Amino acid sequence: VSHKTHKGQIVKIAAGAVVCVESEIRGDVTIGPRTVVHPKARIIAEAGPIVIGEGNLIEEQALIINSYPENITPDSEVEPKTMTIGVNNVFEVGCTSQALKIGDNNVIESKAEVGRNVILTSGCIIGAFCRVNTCEVIPENTVIYGSGCMRRVQTERPQVKIPCFFKYSSIFSSSIESTGTLLHSF
Repeated sequence: VSHKTHKGQIVKIAAGAVVCVESEIRGDVTIGPRTVVHPKARIIAEAGPIVIGEGNLIEEQALIINSYPENITPDSEVEPKTMTIGVNNVFEVGCTSQALKIGDNNVIESKAEVGRNVILTSGCIIGAFCRVNTCEVIPENTVIYGSGCMRRVQTERPQVKIPCFFKYSSIFSSSIESTGTLLHSF
């Protein structure tokens, strides 16, 4: 496990994780093994720690943020709440997640938004451009899709593109040699 300290904040990155230096990570953040964080991805822990499990993929311009609720200011004496993200989740390009609890094998597609009061169980897909900002637990294997953010439950758990860790880590490694782009591999 690698520890990076910046202004009293600790970022813990497990062995086997790949974190590009062009990503932004602030606050008390733990990144699990085999998790890949792309350039320009942002992981920001303001209102409490963020713990990211094993084998997650966080793509370009994805934002994972544990921020204060709108009616709370940072100087308020509020108990910090930990944001927990399970294993094998995909955060696609430009999505935003504020959900404090995310289970396993979920996909938040490009430009989708998940609010702070949403609990994403396991096997769910939040479709491109869909916004879920309600106070609810999304049942397992739920797919939210389309311009009306319609919902259905799949009978089978969806396939998540996580074995791509090895593809991405090898692509990043070879692109470093050809472009000189820096990344941290732990």
